[in-house]
Amino acid sequence: MGDPRFFSLFSGALGLDLGFEAAGWECLGVAELDPVACATIRANRPGLRLFEGDVRGLSADGLRRELGLRRGGLDALIGGPPCQAFSTAGRRRSVQDPRGDVVFHFLELARALEPHWVVVENVRGLLSAPLRHRPHSERDGAPAPEERPGGALARVVATLEAAGYAVSFQLYDAVRFGVPQRRERLLLVAGRDGERARPLVPTVRNGEGRTVRGAFVAPGMDPTHAALRPRQVPYLRLLGPGQNWRDLPEHLQEEAMGRAFRSTGGRVGFFRRVAWDEPSPTLVTSPSMPATLLAHPEELRTLSVGEYKRLQGFPDSWEVVGSLAAQYRQLGNAVPVGLAQALATHLIRPEQSPTEEPTSRYRRTDDRAWREDHEDVLQDAFRAALRRSSA
Repeated sequence: MGDPRFFSLFSGALGLDLGFEAAGWECLGVAELDPVACATIRANRPGLRLFEGDVRGLSADGLRRELGLRRGGLDALIGGPPCQAFSTAGRRRSVQDPRGDVVFHFLELARALEPHWVVVENVRGLLSAPLRHRPHSERDGAPAPEERPGGALARVVATLEAAGYAVSFQLYDAVRFGVPQRRERLLLVAGRDGERARPLVPTVRNGEGRTVRGAFVAPGMDPTHAALRPRQVPYLRLLGPGQNWRDLPEHLQEEAMGRAFRSTGGRVGFFRRVAWDEPSPTLVTSPSMPATLLAHPEELRTLSVGEYKRLQGFPDSWEVVGSLAAQYRQLGNAVPVGLAQALATHLIRPEQSPTEEPTSRYRRTDDRAWREDHEDVLQDAFRAALRRSSA
């Protein structure tokens, strides 16, 4: 029997795909809308079958013909649908945002292709995102059923379960799987014929030994980096590894922060230098933004493109195409290769040993706890899914 085969959607710079390939899976093809990401895919995998365009233009019949698949002949359909619609940092328009709506076409392809596994990667915000969002100022009384927290994920789960899949999911911090970066992602796995995937078992206790220094020690990184903003420079000169605006002399803190000095929240990203002997903070799509600065531990600059690759697990030789901003965006949006490899390996050789080791810093982010907390909204979603499937 050959290697298990997968097809990926929303493939981006191929972080998820590289992890699956490293675990011994064969990629049959990828689908991506962003033309710059498509150029990156072609630069690194010129022979890979690439479907460029909106995934809503793909059909199961067309994919089966193109890929030479029989119904149920695909081992895994994987993808990380655009997460901005579900992010807690954004407006959370959920499926009112076209980026949120594409996840449901992904699920329809899964229902029709019948892969053994369906893998959905997304941000933590999907755990609480409503199916539809309406500002509180426009509501009169209790929220409508589709506005309840968790409605978007409930529809994802219900759609797959109504098609006969067993769904499990959990929030995982990539640092607990050997990645030198604290990056929390929701991994949902649906198994055909009721096969339920076990949770991943962390391989590293809370990121011990995974540091920025260790990631950067070998030569060969691309030194290209984004420029600091002029007003960041004089304050960063006063800061060392792992420090931020709170470590400035007290008389300079308000001057440096401006209006943000009076705002609430931790504001840990302002004037932030990455620490040498800890994992990196979550990589963002632009390392020079004031509130999410990612500055080098010692040098007066942002993290470079090469350093982004190391922290995400990409090979130094991986060519990321496009403007400097586009390169950071592709790498910042990618799934850490090490986390993807841990999942892909687990699907082939499941870890049988139970563990009490936490998978992230958040509690009640596994599917069993989530179902207890969202029982009503999930039941409503399941009834709706059954109606749609029988229509």
